[in-house]
Amino acid sequence: MKPFFLLLFTCLALQAAVAQNPATKPAAAKATPPAAAPDSLQVEYVRTQPDADLWLQPGDRLQMRVKARSGLKVTLWNQHPLQELPAVQNKGEKGLYVGTYILQPGDRLPSLNVPVLVDDTTNAFPATVFSTKSNVTLLNPAQPLYGLTNTSSAYLNYGLGEDRLGGAKMGFLDSLVRVQITGKIGRDYRIKLSNTLNAYMPVQQVQLEGGPSSLTGESLTSSWSVTGDDEKGKYDYVRVAVGQRLPYTSFMDVAPSRIVVDIYGAVSNSNWITQHRTLREVENVQYQQLTSDVFRVIIDLKHPQAWGYGIGYQGNSLVIKVKRQPEKLKLKHLTVAVDAGHGGTNKGTIGKTGIPEKEITLQIAQQLKRELQKKGAHVIMTREADVTVDNSERVRILKKAQPDLLVSVHVNSAGRPEVQGTSTYYRHVAFRPLSQALYEEVLELGLKEFGNIGGFNFALNAPTEFPNALVETAFSSNPQDEQKLINPAFQEDMAQQIRKGVERFLKETKRRKK
Repeated sequence: MKPFFLLLFTCLALQAAVAQNPATKPAAAKATPPAAAPDSLQVEYVRTQPDADLWLQPGDRLQMRVKARSGLKVTLWNQHPLQELPAVQNKGEKGLYVGTYILQPGDRLPSLNVPVLVDDTTNAFPATVFSTKSNVTLLNPAQPLYGLTNTSSAYLNYGLGEDRLGGAKMGFLDSLVRVQITGKIGRDYRIKLSNTLNAYMPVQQVQLEGGPSSLTGESLTSSWSVTGDDEKGKYDYVRVAVGQRLPYTSFMDVAPSRIVVDIYGAVSNSNWITQHRTLREVENVQYQQLTSDVFRVIIDLKHPQAWGYGIGYQGNSLVIKVKRQPEKLKLKHLTVAVDAGHGGTNKGTIGKTGIPEKEITLQIAQQLKRELQKKGAHVIMTREADVTVDNSERVRILKKAQPDLLVSVHVNSAGRPEVQGTSTYYRHVAFRPLSQALYEEVLELGLKEFGNIGGFNFALNAPTEFPNALVETAFSSNPQDEQKLINPAFQEDMAQQIRKGVERFLKETKRRKK
C-alpha cells in the first residue's frame, strides 16, 4: 500500500475506531446527539511552523499550530498531542494548539499535507481530520542529496531570520561548489557544512543533482603552493587542492592580522607547503584539522592592516587571492571607489522637505569625487546620475574594478524625529579602522554621535576584496539634520571631511606596526 493511502487509511481507521468503540458511546438512556459538522469545531487553520513547504529528516522537529475552538482534543496523525496555549500566552486569545514532534525513521511523509485529528471530547462522534495546505517531505538520510551552486555570488545565511537588509550572511561561494542538502524551508535549502554546522541558501542559487548520489561531499587535500605576482603586481596566492569544489567560509582576524578559511568536508593529506620568494603580503601559512570534516587554512599577513582577499576555485583547487598593501599610502597613488546610495526608482528615505535621499547622496558623492581627484586619486563611481543600479550590480562592478578602498554615502532615517547624528558602518573587523577614521572626521562638523557600527549586513559592506565603509551622513527624519543635508555648503563640507577621513586612515595605517 502506498504511504499516502496508508496514512489516509490510518486516519479513517482512527475515526471509525472512535465511532465504533462502545466505551466511547453515550449511555443508552441518553439521546444520541447529532454528529457535529466539521465547521462547528471552528478550525481556522492547520499550519506547520514555519508555514511553508518543508523537506525534513528523521531527528528534525516538526512544529505544528492549529487555531480552533477552545477546549478541543487535537492530535497529529500518530496521536501525538498538541496542547492548547493558555490565553495569557497568546495575547488573550483562546484556541491556539501547539506542539513539536521529532520525526522518526519509521515515519512516512512523502510530499504530504500533514493531517491532524480534532475531537470535541464528548465521545459522541468521531474526530475530524484536517490537513495543512503546505507539504512535508521526509528525506532519507541514507540517500544524501547534493546540488551545485549556479552563480559565482551564491551566499550562505546563518538562519532563516530576515529584516530589511535580508538574512544575516555567513559568506559567499564560487560557482559549481557542491553542497549537501538536508532540508528545505520554503524558498531556502538547508545546507550541511559539517557535522555540527548548517547554513541556508536560496533555492534559486542551487542546481540539484540528478538524484541521490553515491559520491560523498568529502575529499582529501594535497600539498599547497604559495606564490605571488612580480614586484609590480598586487596579489599573493595560496592554492590548496581539495579534490572537489567543497563549500567554505572565511573571516579576517586582527592582532595578529590574518585570513582564516574553513573548508567543509576536507580532510588533510597535505604533506608539504611550498612558499616562494615572490610573496609580499603573506608572512606564513599553516593549517589545522579542526574536526574530522573541517579543514582550516590560516594565512598570516605581514602588515597589521589587511587590504582584502578573494576566494574562488581553479579546477578543484581553492585559491585565496591576497591583496598586497599599496606601496605608497597617499591618495595620488590609489584608486578610491565612491558609492552614492540609492538612485533611480530607489529613492531612499524622504524627509519633510520632500527631497529624497538619492539626490542628497549623489550630490555629496560628486563633491567627494572632486575632493579626491584634487588630491590625485583615481575615482570610480558606482553611479553618476539619477539611475537605478541595484546593489548586486554595484558589487559586481566594484569587484571587477578592484579599488584600493570603498566609501558608500547614505542618509539615515528613524521612526522618531528626535533621533539625529552621524554614523559609520563596517562588516569585517579588519576594516573597522577605515570606518573609525571616517567617523572621527565627520564628527568635526558638529553632528551628534550615533556610533561606529560593526557587523553591518549591507551588500556593499560584504566584499572582502578591499577595505570598505558606509557613512550615514545624518538623519533626514530629523528637521535640524535635514536642513543641513539639503544645504550645498554642508554637502561640500561633508565631502571634505570624508576625504580627510580616508587620509586619516592612510596615515594611521602607515604608523601602525605589527
